[in-house]
Amino acid sequence: MAEVYGSAKPRKRWGRRLLITFLVLLILLAVALVVADRVAASYAERVIGDRVSDQLANQKATAEKPDVTVEGVPFLTQVASGDYQEIKILLNNFTAPTGTADQKIKMPTLDIRAKDVDAPIDTLRNGNGDIKAGTVTGTGTIAYADLATLIGQKGLTVGEKDGKLVGTAPVEALGQTFNVTGTANLEVTDGVVKVRFADVTADGLPNIPLVRNLIDNYVQQLSYDLAVPALPLNLKVQKVEPRADGLVVTTGANNVSLSSGGL
Repeated sequence: MAEVYGSAKPRKRWGRRLLITFLVLLILLAVALVVADRVAASYAERVIGDRVSDQLANQKATAEKPDVTVEGVPFLTQVASGDYQEIKILLNNFTAPTGTADQKIKMPTLDIRAKDVDAPIDTLRNGNGDIKAGTVTGTGTIAYADLATLIGQKGLTVGEKDGKLVGTAPVEALGQTFNVTGTANLEVTDGVVKVRFADVTADGLPNIPLVRNLIDNYVQQLSYDLAVPALPLNLKVQKVEPRADGLVVTTGANNVSLSSGGL
């Protein structure tokens, strides 16, 4: 009986070692796949970032190096199919000309999300061909101080109150200076944000025809058409919304080329 037990123990130890070896190999394989997955994702992110940078240069816009992130795991299955769930592109310190004099629009961050992206592996590898996104959305914020500068009326300050864009500016009348306040109506037409002030009031300002005409004329001067510049990836303004930290601009586009030649 002692010989039987003696022969069983080595077999158990051998089986345990084989199991441990197998588990270690699985772990190493999983780590290798994760590393390969990340390397492939980084390569795709770099290629797409370079192409977005080309578009910025073509539009005379500037920003920090695009921060590109390919969402979704595992990434390698997306590479194999050429279909990507979502690609996030952050453009920090984005600046672009408006086409009016030397005015420029500034956004601390332009947050772009491209979904249903078709990027064949050969296109990523050799740079030939096109990378397309089914839908692209972008969100950025224009600081109120910058918006007031764009409108260009001396002493004007703008901000948000109860979800509305409110402007305040000094007006001289009857030998005195009064602060007038009005609420702006915002409308987006063909990529142009129309800012029109209404319901203008001023404490202590006499409600007489002469003064009222003066105020009406001043309000017309506050009217402003914000021509949003050409944005990367053919993004077009869809809506604007006043918020506490600035005027939030939402943009969008369909069937967009992420390649430099797709402008």
